[in-house]
Amino acid sequence: MAASKSSLPLDFASRLAIGSIVVGLIVLALKFGAWWHTGSIALYSDALESTINVVAACVALLALRVSAKPADARHPYGHQKVEYLAAVFEGALILVAALMVFHSAWEAWKNPRPISTEPLGFALNIAAGLINGVWCWVLISRGRKLRSPALVADGQHLLSDVVSSIGVLAALVISIATGLPWLDPLLAGLVGVNILVSGWKLMQSSFGGLMDEAAAPEDLDQIRKLIAKHGDGAIEAHDLRTRHSGRTTFIEFHLVVPGEMRVDQSHDICDRIEAGLRAEFSGALITIHVEPENKAKHTGIVVL
Repeated sequence: MAASKSSLPLDFASRLAIGSIVVGLIVLALKFGAWWHTGSIALYSDALESTINVVAACVALLALRVSAKPADARHPYGHQKVEYLAAVFEGALILVAALMVFHSAWEAWKNPRPISTEPLGFALNIAAGLINGVWCWVLISRGRKLRSPALVADGQHLLSDVVSSIGVLAALVISIATGLPWLDPLLAGLVGVNILVSGWKLMQSSFGGLMDEAAAPEDLDQIRKLIAKHGDGAIEAHDLRTRHSGRTTFIEFHLVVPGEMRVDQSHDICDRIEAGLRAEFSGALITIHVEPENKAKHTGIVVL
């Protein structure tokens, strides 16, 4: 027996992804403007990462559209895992951005040049950082609420961009204050290291979803409590297994009932348990295997 999910959260997630593209283009224009007015290689590196941000936002939108497709004959469990693939792809894009930063920093290290102190360049970079900071908070908080790996990945990508922007401003201030132009590419390289680490962490977190990791321990504990709470009439539940696929949580277990219990009575128990689980885990797909007491396997963790 399975619980269906409303399409409203999916529509909202798609709007957020479209918002990311718009925000990304605005930030990209601001950062390239900041580089144009200062000539800083650190600002140029920051703008390169924003280019990747726009591409990543487009990938996230595509992943959300594909994952929203209903299950079909070839994909009976739905298309939600495409979001994990999108998150891995975004992680790879972050790694590419880091390599681009390293290349630019090395070229500037070999041929250092003075940085313009024109205030407009600094103002544009600060504005871009503030916009990214607000939007990455929106994406991560809403993405976790919607259980969307693609949105969370996009938000974490922007968070790395915010950290990069802070590092870039520090590079500019220190380089100008000390009169040492080689500090600009040096700190740009350090920003590249941060980008590299964040990209790797993002890819690692996405691999868990592709490998069908179980629900978090606190979620498993809550699932067991809900089964026990709504399972009056059953003898026990065992072999509880869970996994995540995008916004969907798959829950399956065996439910042992008295041997003389009628089918409709055991079905009522399943309905109660499913309703309780659906109230807590929206969009869960629940599979319950009913066993008469004399044929129960009694394996796994006993819930009831």
